Formats: sequence, C-alpha cells, structure tokens
Amino acid sequence: MAEHEGQRESAAESLMDKITEKISVHDSSSSSDSDNEKFDAVKSKIFRLFGREKPVHKVLGGGKPADVFLWRNTKISAGVLGGATAVWALFELLGYHLITLVCHLSILSLAGLFLWSNASNFLNKPPPKIPEVVLPEKCVREVASVLRIEINRGLAVLRDIASGKDLKKFLAVIAGLWVLSLIGSGINFLTLLYISFVLLHTVPVLYEKYEDQVDAYSEKAWIEIKKQYAVFDEKYLSKIPKGALKGEKKD
Repeated sequence: MAEHEGQRESAAESLMDKITEKISVHDSSSSSDSDNEKFDAVKSKIFRLFGREKPVHKVLGGGKPADVFLWRNTKISAGVLGGATAVWALFELLGYHLITLVCHLSILSLAGLFLWSNASNFLNKPPPKIPEVVLPEKCVREVASVLRIEINRGLAVLRDIASGKDLKKFLAVIAGLWVLSLIGSGINFLTLLYISFVLLHTVPVLYEKYEDQVDAYSEKAWIEIKKQYAVFDEKYLSKIPKGALKGEKKD
C-alpha cells in the first residue's frame, strides 16, 4: 500500500511539473511574440531613405538584376562592370563610333562563318551550327506593354505637375531638371550613362551595408530641409495670391 501511494504521489508531481512547464513555455512564447510585435512596430517607425518600406533587394526589383547590383555574385558583378567600362573606353577614349563597331563586328563574324562553312567541305569537318534566333511574340508584347504603362505614368505625372496642384513637386522637378541640364552641358550622354551604371553598382551595395547610419543622417537632413522649406513657404510661397487666381478662373 505504501508503495502504491508513493507511486501515485510521484505521478502527480510529474504531472504538475509538466503542466507548469507548458504554462511557462506558453508564457515565454507569448512574451516573445509580444516582444517581436513591439520590435516590428519600432522598426516600422524608423526613418528610411525615400520612405522605403522594403529591403534594398526588393526595391531594385529583386531577381538576378538586383543580385548583380548588390554584388551577391562578385564574379558576375565585376564582369558586368568591367564590360561596361570596356565599352565606355572603346567609344569615349578610343573614339570608336557605334555604327562603325557594329559593322566591323558583323563583317568579321559573317566572314569567319562563311569561310568556316566552305572550308569544312575540304577539311572533312562538320560545318558550324548557326542557331536560329527568333524573337517570341509574347516577349515583345510584354515589353511593349510595360513601356506603354511607364510612359503613360510619366505623362500623367507631368500633367499633374503642370496643372499646378502640387507646388512642392513642381519645384522639385524644376530643380532636378535644372541640375540635369547643368550636368548634361559638361558631360556627353555616353559618359552620363556610364556614370549612372557605375553608381547603380556602388551606391546600393554601400547603402545596404551602412543603411542604419545613412538613414540616421538622412533623417536629420530631411528635418532640416523641412524647416527651410517652411521658412521659404512662409516668406514667399504663402504670399502668392492663389485665392484671387481661382476666383478669376471661376468667373
């Protein structure tokens, strides 16, 4: 009898231990979930450059192009950047022209294939296998559709700016076009395109590496810009008689 009672007591103690262990695990998991929710809430309130809510990889479109820009594969990214540098040096430093280069490459390719095809009969070797390249209709339609959507979106933005609804956006676009005109007056299109390509291969990866520091400085700069804009608005923009112009239009 005493042995049975001891077994019952030990079984009851083990059952109580399991219950308390489950309760503690549930409490810890619930507390960790609440901590994660708090962390996500705090993280969402952190200032991000340009109001970004997605990772840099997603902002760049994801997939292989984003991998190249963020140097996920060092050999591929270095090869793409090196190829772009070689093309820029060929046209800009050596003075080559695009049409001349395309014609010379076509001449060499066609001459080499023509000679190989005819020489294969005398040398008893198989002729070169020239692949048949055909653009699929679906791919062309998708590219045209994407271009149409982006062009229409750009035209809608320009129309919205020209209609005078958003003065801040209007001033930002004017300032951007003015800066671009200054850059274009001193740099030709090919060099500007190459600089943009190099920036795409350097700025995103550096920003991803030091995004916390960059976002902190960007937040301070954005606050200062807002202050300066508020002063500018109070001194100049608010004095523009918008109400009188709207009244004249209605009449």
